[in-house]
Amino acid sequence: MRNQRIAHRFRLSLGMIFVLLAALGSFYLLELLNRADEQMQADKRLNEPDYIIHNFSFVRMSKDGKPSYIIAGDKLTHRPIDDSSEVDNPRVRSLAGGKPPMEIVAKTARVEDANSRVTLNGNVTIDRAAAPDAQLLHLESDKLVIFPDEDRMETDQPVKLRLGNTTASANSMRANNATREMHLAGNGTLQLPPRAADQ
Repeated sequence: MRNQRIAHRFRLSLGMIFVLLAALGSFYLLELLNRADEQMQADKRLNEPDYIIHNFSFVRMSKDGKPSYIIAGDKLTHRPIDDSSEVDNPRVRSLAGGKPPMEIVAKTARVEDANSRVTLNGNVTIDRAAAPDAQLLHLESDKLVIFPDEDRMETDQPVKLRLGNTTASANSMRANNATREMHLAGNGTLQLPPRAADQ
């Protein structure tokens, strides 16, 4: 009889321990889920914009205090998590002294790396007026990455180009406005104007 009571108490104690462990496990799991949800909410808040500006214009100055380029657009959304900005209908105008100004437009842009990298997407066009020492330039692509501080640009998307009376197309491009060098790569075409007849 005494052994039966001890066995009964032992089984009852084991049952209570299992119930207690299950309750503690459920509480711990619930706490983990709550913490994960709080972390997700915090991450979501971090990715929310800290400011939005409509119809803006931003002027970047060169090291010698002169305007280097202007970025304007319909809407600028800044995200503090990576200090990046998204721009709707951006317009970029270079104002480099001694060089013909360039106008660049696109559907969207992403500005990052302390404004040193601008990625333009959707119907990107570049226009540079003719000048005494430079021919008219018109360029079209779906994507263009600009490095304003280095005065260069590149794309890994198909590009169409008109330089003076010469037209070209390619699968990618790298260009340096400072040195006036341009590299076209991939399958493409080049159409040169006919040579002027010798007099």
